[in-house]
Amino acid sequence: MIVQVVVDAPLPAALEYAVPAGADGAGLIGRCCVVPLGRRRVSGLIVGTAAQGSVNAARLRGVERVVDEMAPLGAHWLQLTRFAAEYYQHAWGEVAVPALPPALRAPPGPRFGAVLQRMRAATLTQGVAPLPAPVLNDEQQAAVAAIDAAEGFVPHLLHGVTGSGKTEVYLEAAARRLARDARAQVLLLVPEINLTPQLESRLRARFPQLPVAVLHSGLAAGERSAQWLAAHEGRARLVLGTRLAVFASLPHLALVVVDEEHDASFKASDGPRCSARDLAVKRAQLAGVPVVLGSATPAIETWAHAQRGKYRLLTLGHRAGGGRAADVQVRMVDTRSDKPEQGLTASVRSALVNTLAAGGQSLVFINRRGYAPVLACESCGWLSQCSRCSTYAAFHKGDGSLRCHHCGWQVRVPSACPTCGNVDLRAVGQGTQRIEETLGTLLPGARIARLDRDSTRRKDAARDALEAMHAGAVDVLVGTQMIAKGHDFQRVSLVVVLNADAQLVAADFRAPERLFATLLQVAGRAGRAGHASRVLVQTRYPAHPLLQALARADYAGFAHQQLAERQAARLPPFVHQALLTAEARAMAPALALLSAAQEAGAAGRGVRLYDAVPMPLERLAGLYRAQLLVEAPRRADLQAFLSDWLPAVAMLARARRPQVRWQIEVDPQQI
Repeated sequence: MIVQVVVDAPLPAALEYAVPAGADGAGLIGRCCVVPLGRRRVSGLIVGTAAQGSVNAARLRGVERVVDEMAPLGAHWLQLTRFAAEYYQHAWGEVAVPALPPALRAPPGPRFGAVLQRMRAATLTQGVAPLPAPVLNDEQQAAVAAIDAAEGFVPHLLHGVTGSGKTEVYLEAAARRLARDARAQVLLLVPEINLTPQLESRLRARFPQLPVAVLHSGLAAGERSAQWLAAHEGRARLVLGTRLAVFASLPHLALVVVDEEHDASFKASDGPRCSARDLAVKRAQLAGVPVVLGSATPAIETWAHAQRGKYRLLTLGHRAGGGRAADVQVRMVDTRSDKPEQGLTASVRSALVNTLAAGGQSLVFINRRGYAPVLACESCGWLSQCSRCSTYAAFHKGDGSLRCHHCGWQVRVPSACPTCGNVDLRAVGQGTQRIEETLGTLLPGARIARLDRDSTRRKDAARDALEAMHAGAVDVLVGTQMIAKGHDFQRVSLVVVLNADAQLVAADFRAPERLFATLLQVAGRAGRAGHASRVLVQTRYPAHPLLQALARADYAGFAHQQLAERQAARLPPFVHQALLTAEARAMAPALALLSAAQEAGAAGRGVRLYDAVPMPLERLAGLYRAQLLVEAPRRADLQAFLSDWLPAVAMLARARRPQVRWQIEVDPQQI
């Protein structure tokens, strides 16, 4: 008997190895192992067995070690990783092996059993005072009842206005599933790490006797491995995590929840470009359990599924606890007549002063970190260009640096213009740091905090800032998208949105969807305790349909308009797309590979290949980037074409190696 093993390598099929002496071949499927690969020893996963191999038995190398100190991975987990590999056009091992915890990705040694014992000794629960379950309103009770009544795989879209209590629906639905079976497990996915602490606290308080595991990339390798093992062995009844947690081993899965399902962070940006949201739905289907996708602003594709009846639509149209949409006034501040000074109009300045005087909290949202997006010379027109990217380096006043927010390139601010020697360099535009400085002058004595990637580099900095905001120790919080999602700020009565216009004129067809979602999420931080609140949006286009829909909190109307536009333009979800990208030290080789790939693609079944073009950000980290779009009206036709075409693309790329690197992304989120 031989075993079929997948490893983390771009191989078209599983590798064959001889079964170790004395091993039970029938019980090996799903077990981790160590195998020789060339001159290396690598971790692998046994995915099948056969009576005989495709090569001569004398040439067959043997499995060096089978990890039998833990249970094998289950059939549903293997099916999920295989599906992901096939759909996203990667080798099975390139998906399955990286999905394992750090302790299993490196070849386990002879003392691995002792390592597992230390992992099992790790404490999952903490001493948290239990909280009684809140009384649900009629809409929440109806949603929970629908989820609870679902038999087998039923996908639900929980569309609830901000503050409508979607989390309580998740928790009550989870409680009912967990009560049915003493082994049942629930998976909850959130888009970002900084959303895990608040939900983790609520889980521990709601389920004080049940072990909770947390999985995200911010955990140390040992802790992450211990949490994964607790889920794999069924000891963790609730698993909370970011997109990597969709591949957690959960042998007794009973319910899947995806919070903020619209968020782009659920799509991986490197390696196999998997969507954790879409795989969560597939995982629920494989396990035969319900899945709940929750959002105040669902992805347009998700909304379309609900409108067609593919997903069951559950609606929470009112805020929980008495706060209603009517309590929040959304107003556009026309910057053509009310001109900003240091980024803030007179209307916004007055509102901030009055809110502080009344003892309320304010949020100021600007999706640009740093002090200013660019530094400029007024004499010759020099701009602070990144030396490695086709974009500008932002000015960070605190440490006197210019930083590229795309590649991380950093340099000290020059004492004079590098071109003409002029010492009068001017910061152009506003970032979070500059707005924070302006607010300090406008509101002397106010407690002002900033929440962005720069201010949260220290471990637990984001948690500390949010806890201070919840405790009322902050008067004004300035931040990027980190302040927009999932936070239940009870004292916020004013939200200010700056620089929203940039995305209104973006070329990407998904830009309006992302902007509307961000703005509605930000606006939803106001009035959550039922107090009258205001949202002020500074804009040059106050009559824009998107902003008017925002003022009405009319997601359904906005989504209807977007779907009509996309259908007319033949855009997703009315077509299915894949994006082939190439990068090289010069643009010409990248375009040449894509052009050759286009010629090699015998498009049929309605498949269309567009011409190769430079990407919008054509130079990144010193590499020039180009793209080629492929689309088809049917998903099956696109998948069949890619399966036939990509091996030819790989051959073309090998002839140019290492000059050009390429990547395929199915269902691309940015074009």
